[in-house]
Amino acid sequence: MIKQIKKTKTQRRRQTTRGSKARAAIKPETRGLEGGCYTPLSRSQILQIDTAAHEILEKTGLSEAPPLVVKTLTKAGAKVDKDNRLTIPAKLLDKAIGGFVRNFTLHGQIAGHEMHMTGKRVHTGSGGAAPYVVDIDNGKYRESTLKDLYDAARLVNSLDNIHFFSRSLVARDMPDELSLDINTAYACLAGCEKHVFIAASQAEHVRPIAEMCYLVAGSAEAFMEKPFASMNINHVVPPLRYSAESCKVMAAAARYGIPVHANSFVQLGASSPVTIAGTLAQSVAETLGGMVFAWLVNPQARILFGARPMLTDLRTGAMSGGSGEQAQLMAATAQMAQFYNLPNTCIAGATDSKIPDAQSGYEKNLGVTLAAQAGSNAITQAAGMHASLMGCALESYVIDNDMLGAILRSLNPIKTDDAALMTEDIDNIVRHEGHFLGHPLTLQRMQTDFLYPDISDRRNFQAWERDASKSIHQVAKNKTREILNNSFPGHLSADIDEKLRNRFDIRLPRGMMRKQ
Repeated sequence: MIKQIKKTKTQRRRQTTRGSKARAAIKPETRGLEGGCYTPLSRSQILQIDTAAHEILEKTGLSEAPPLVVKTLTKAGAKVDKDNRLTIPAKLLDKAIGGFVRNFTLHGQIAGHEMHMTGKRVHTGSGGAAPYVVDIDNGKYRESTLKDLYDAARLVNSLDNIHFFSRSLVARDMPDELSLDINTAYACLAGCEKHVFIAASQAEHVRPIAEMCYLVAGSAEAFMEKPFASMNINHVVPPLRYSAESCKVMAAAARYGIPVHANSFVQLGASSPVTIAGTLAQSVAETLGGMVFAWLVNPQARILFGARPMLTDLRTGAMSGGSGEQAQLMAATAQMAQFYNLPNTCIAGATDSKIPDAQSGYEKNLGVTLAAQAGSNAITQAAGMHASLMGCALESYVIDNDMLGAILRSLNPIKTDDAALMTEDIDNIVRHEGHFLGHPLTLQRMQTDFLYPDISDRRNFQAWERDASKSIHQVAKNKTREILNNSFPGHLSADIDEKLRNRFDIRLPRGMMRKQ
């Protein structure tokens, strides 16, 4: 019996070793798994929110619509009321909803990073546009720079469970808005071969960003066929006011063939009602109000439903991203998008914690899990962010990558066919070996069915103590430094990079983009 147990442990060690070597090549996929199991809203509640959103747009409308928006929408049947509010009748809204482009794909710069924006397929990524970064060496908050943004993009490029890179930091060392927009786009595109979400502060900045994308793609047609960048646009200033400049940005992006995120960023109890239902109705109305405009500008525009209602801590009036109500609220927006059958994006993972600690872990996990289980197509801010989106910690990407892997694998459907139930194997094994460790299917499924964490420690405590009892934060810092010291993406050729630098005022030194 003792010999049998020792043999079993030896087998286990050998199998673990063989499995870990094979796992690098067969690592299970986490991109595009389907959610939809969590449904905080009933069908009747969804219909009530939809009815309320229609009423808000037709009765209340949006104020401060710029001339371009007024001209475009009134030509299609919208009206300006006595209070100068632009109202959208149900007939026009329903026509637009029926005409929106659906089931499209957001690409990376190289194959293998496709994100299919359809149904309840789930993808997770970064985001936040934080003005501060947590310095990896001293743990202090400081203003973020272009190099920090590029480093964040490089990290995301190296982490399998973060499927896209959305600008997570503001390059506060740029001298003006044009430099900021151009260099942000460049840092994202140069640092990450996956799909990137970018932004433009002014409409006239969209053209050079589009030209940058066309140059990288080889032509405007090539980019429009397989867009590897899309544009985050907050087209409204809640409650129910159009942002004139953002609407111009939206129109320009739609014309240049850049996929558009029509985002509404309300705060419950501050810029939207204190109730979840009221906030959802307003957020849906504001989001659709932007989507209708973009669709009228270009009926073939690829537009993402970006309702992003956030919670306010009513004790302080500050935005709070880590609560259970916030997680429920964002999951409900995914349901509303699915009701309209629209590709969608949301925010989850906007922890209130200032550093990568236990609070950060549980708040992020709750928010991202519910959004994923609800079936949100693109979950932004799912990694790296802190302090209610005011700060980013680079090592948090590494920690959150493990978290995201676990969350996304929980979406994997459970198979119950004969091969999975294994009743004959159960009968045979219990009558003979008495364990499944040596079964051929155990080794095979070990490689294909399980996603093992990159840095989370599953060893026994004795091994952990022998290895200096390091916390996950310490391990993540070491891993982050390793990636940043050694991983410099090469998907942009030297020729393309030279053309970009000749055409645009690129302020990221080449020396920062190669191993020293």
